[in-house]
Amino acid sequence: MRIATLPLRPLQTRSLPDYFRDRLHQGAAEQSIPTDEDTLWYLGELMSRFALSDHLFDANAGRRGIRPLALLYADARESADEQHRCRVLQRLGDLALFLGALYPEIFARRGVRRDYFVGMGSSAYDYLADNARANRAVFRRLTHRFAHWLNLIAFAAEREAGMSAGDILRLHTLWRETGNPRLAEQLRLLGIHPDTCHAVH
Repeated sequence: MRIATLPLRPLQTRSLPDYFRDRLHQGAAEQSIPTDEDTLWYLGELMSRFALSDHLFDANAGRRGIRPLALLYADARESADEQHRCRVLQRLGDLALFLGALYPEIFARRGVRRDYFVGMGSSAYDYLADNARANRAVFRRLTHRFAHWLNLIAFAAEREAGMSAGDILRLHTLWRETGNPRLAEQLRLLGIHPDTCHAVH
């Protein structure tokens, strides 16, 4: 007798930002980090945004790379336009959180310590808390206890079900670039709904 089997489906499908927000909620509870929905929303969007290489890397003289935080800080100081200064400082703060949380070992081998990310990121968010057009309260919270936010993002990026957040980000990026339905199915089995973003063909 042949028994019919149903394809595996996650109990709940989520967007990539929602996936990371679920992980951030879990981490905040386990680490007893006081937080709020607005800050977790911002951090989930941050992690998802940097999943796309176009958002993570800068194009400079035909080369793609991540502009060093110190140079971003210099760009912000030299800018005469307040809106541009705030945009640069937001990128600086976001990169300090993302890179400091996900790739500390790589930067440690280059002599870049954790307190560098804490100092640069918290300073950038401190300015935004007083001068940004939006999300001032979120930036104020990110300014304080910056090291705790690093820990929280690192937790959200830990391996789960055999895949790390980096693995999931790469899988999501590859699906966006190729539109491969098998990659889309892998994302759905992880509980991530790829159709919330459009693939690029």
